[in-house]
Amino acid sequence: MSVAGPTERDLIFISKATPGDDQFVLWLAPRLEAAGYKVFADIFDLDAGDEWRGKLTAALQTRAIKMLLCCSDETLARRGVREEIAIAEDLTKQLQDPNFIIPLKIRTFKKLFGIGGLQYVDFESGWAKGLVSLLKSLERQQVPKAGGGVIQPEWYAYLRRHAVEIEAAPDVLTSNWLRIVGMPDRLNHLVPRNRADDAVLRKLGATFQFPMAEFGDGFLTFASPLDLTEHFEQVGPFRTERDFDVIEFMENGSTDARIESRDAKSITMNLLRQAWEKHCAREGFLARTFSSGLSFHVGEDKLRLKQRISWGRQGERRNSMLRGIARKKIWEYGVSVIPSLFPYPHMRLKGRVLFSDIGERNKPIIIADTKAQFRLRRSVCSGWRNKAWHGRVMAFMELLAGDSPYVALAVGSGGTITLDAMPIQFTAPVTARQTNRLGEDAEEPDETTLGTHYEDEDV
Repeated sequence: MSVAGPTERDLIFISKATPGDDQFVLWLAPRLEAAGYKVFADIFDLDAGDEWRGKLTAALQTRAIKMLLCCSDETLARRGVREEIAIAEDLTKQLQDPNFIIPLKIRTFKKLFGIGGLQYVDFESGWAKGLVSLLKSLERQQVPKAGGGVIQPEWYAYLRRHAVEIEAAPDVLTSNWLRIVGMPDRLNHLVPRNRADDAVLRKLGATFQFPMAEFGDGFLTFASPLDLTEHFEQVGPFRTERDFDVIEFMENGSTDARIESRDAKSITMNLLRQAWEKHCAREGFLARTFSSGLSFHVGEDKLRLKQRISWGRQGERRNSMLRGIARKKIWEYGVSVIPSLFPYPHMRLKGRVLFSDIGERNKPIIIADTKAQFRLRRSVCSGWRNKAWHGRVMAFMELLAGDSPYVALAVGSGGTITLDAMPIQFTAPVTARQTNRLGEDAEEPDETTLGTHYEDEDV
């Protein structure tokens, strides 16, 4: 490879979008420097007062020996990035280096004219795996190293400047835990009085309105024999084989029934999860299947698009959106639960977002491609700050509980599992100072608040 110009080319130039690729570059650049390369990125190489576009262009035109191009649809849509690609294409010819541009696949992207034929390094399936491939590629192409493996201290300084400041003052925080404040005292092992076919029992059990778990010749459930007899009419009456004290069962299992403590905890958590899911279904929330289980979402029958739900105590009311439109897709917020018995029985809430195409009359058409769902969650939801996520889960609970301070999950005739509708609060010994305070009407990503110096040219 021939090198033109009097200035020594010693930089690996990273072309990126600000702020979208900042976290990736903050991870990648120090590792390249540790391997001996000298890296240029606009994150810290631009000082106050710099004519940033001119400095970027000069570094690329006169000092770069390779350009690493962060690739995603969002990044490649940036006008500044496209200008850097055009400069790099000229340098590819000038330096007679067909591999001058090395695309880094951060997320799936559509091919761009001029670089569509270039082989990319895959970082989408794993940053560590991508780094290994990139270092091998740089070695094969004999990219010179600066030597010493010195990591510039500016990376750490940048992280410190952008870190959340901690104040020595207590702060009341809201968790995503719902405390279980009441459960039935007894768990029943119910079996049919007459021998029944296992397949028939399993099929009927799948449609039972209360939680149950298969065990032996029957079921473990909080429901009564009469509840099962009514539902399993073609099987016949049920009887109680044995019953368990719930607290004793959760902690120690049952020697008589040969249920180990670990299995008893799993059975209890399964019943808790079923109780939540069956309650959400009865309340009209829509069940959606994710890889880790069911999630329940707010559909069009419960909320209009962009309709806000008011929540919070008097004097501290906020409102949050659970169905909206972003990037010409409908998003719907939902919740799945992870039951836990430690350190005390509770339900841990996990926020979920499902994307749909917009059909006639704004009807959602769920996107079946799981990879497309993942990309949309990464691109759209990454801009939702903690306050937005917190507001959505609180609005969801407002819909679920209504005016009651509790959520009662029916588990049999006359029996309920009772949850606090308000997530558990706790006091932290320190306060994290909020650098970006959002009002209730500013929960969606707004690029003008993100500190980018590209805003003038990309609006």
